Amino acid sequence: MERGVVVSTSKAPARIAGMFDSIAHRYDRLNHLLSVGLDRRWRARAVRELALTGTEDVLDMCTGTADLAVEALTSPAGRARDVVGVDFAGEMLRLGLVKIRKAGLADRIHLVRGDATRVPLPDARFDAAMVAFGIRNVLEPAHAIREFARVLRPGARLAVLEFGFPRIPGITAAYRWYFKSLLPRVGRLISKHGDAYSYLPASVEQFPSPEAFASLLTQNGFASVRTVSLTFGIVYLYVATKAR
Repeated sequence: MERGVVVSTSKAPARIAGMFDSIAHRYDRLNHLLSVGLDRRWRARAVRELALTGTEDVLDMCTGTADLAVEALTSPAGRARDVVGVDFAGEMLRLGLVKIRKAGLADRIHLVRGDATRVPLPDARFDAAMVAFGIRNVLEPAHAIREFARVLRPGARLAVLEFGFPRIPGITAAYRWYFKSLLPRVGRLISKHGDAYSYLPASVEQFPSPEAFASLLTQNGFASVRTVSLTFGIVYLYVATKAR
């Protein structure tokens, strides 16, 4: 973040949904640009960790424009039977539906508007669940985790991708400069939104450490939690199993 700029990290659902709706048309382009294309690899790794066999019904929470949902149905490492994607940002879902139709997957990816802390789906509905870069934006992450546990069948797997900060000397300083200084400027220039890409690094700083988030999963219905550092710790992948 630029020096002297105060950035709101409010997670009020209406604010977050409005922010993502306002950048929806440039969201995918910025994801690929600002991550130098690594976002595709991160999503592919998350889907691989679910060990899909073609028989699973999968929940994609905070689906956005449905990139992760599409990955779950096209990955060469294993594919779902179908995916339900949930998000509370209407414009993101609209663009996701366009993407799904272009990919010929409209009969296998079903988009639902809803909140991660009140998932509008029945108990024990899914064989696996996933969320990419969305849990950080939830007002009460523990409630969302309990909702994951509720809609998953016993023994089902959960994969969570979320940003972090590298812990390697040299890389840490360089990345913090990029993430807090350069990224907000580039994001604002392309997205035309004043706050969204300043909110991003601010919200990552407030998110629990990898150890604390893994503990949060354990405390709210999951077992066998594994934390995987990706790209020097820029991103963390959490893999867990719903407790039986």
